[in-house]
Amino acid sequence: MAKVILESIEEYYHFYPQIAAVITAKAGDKANAMAAAWHSAISFKPPIYGVAIAPKRYTCQLVLEGGQFAVNFLPFEAAELIASVGGSSGSEVDKFHRFNIEVEPPLKIAAPILKDAYASYECRLIGHHLYGDHQWLVGEVVAIHMRGEAFTHQHILDLARVKPALYLGAEYYTTADSGMVCFLDRQVYGKR
Repeated sequence: MAKVILESIEEYYHFYPQIAAVITAKAGDKANAMAAAWHSAISFKPPIYGVAIAPKRYTCQLVLEGGQFAVNFLPFEAAELIASVGGSSGSEVDKFHRFNIEVEPPLKIAAPILKDAYASYECRLIGHHLYGDHQWLVGEVVAIHMRGEAFTHQHILDLARVKPALYLGAEYYTTADSGMVCFLDRQVYGKR
């Protein structure tokens, strides 16, 4: 199969799929939720997590004002909710009310924790920097909420129990197949 080379780059989706997450933030009495696929762990010790959000987004403003955010990982069954919070503006509508989003109390920050999430990270903002058209918001993970039955004893997501919502780009969603999981020990494969 021949490769195509592009020099004029606009939207690009080749790095997908990514786990779709719902980022929640709160500053004062204002709270919001938004969909995000551009997020990543940055460090284990200390536990640091980052998310890229466009500065024009209401959630970005709330994270910078409130100094904290939560990253909520939802199952594929919640893909419509993820698309709904991603397709509406929190400056115009209370998404928690409009989409009947149930929340649980956070432990150490103010941002809401989504009840339907199989895992959530409470993050205190420790840094931010503008790169191109997105603000990279970096937080120290100060608490983790997780459904124990959703994970193996090694804290790996059990795909037989939870199907994560994966974003493919251009408004397409999919999930993972537990039949396609294999363990490849890098200690073994790195010495071949």
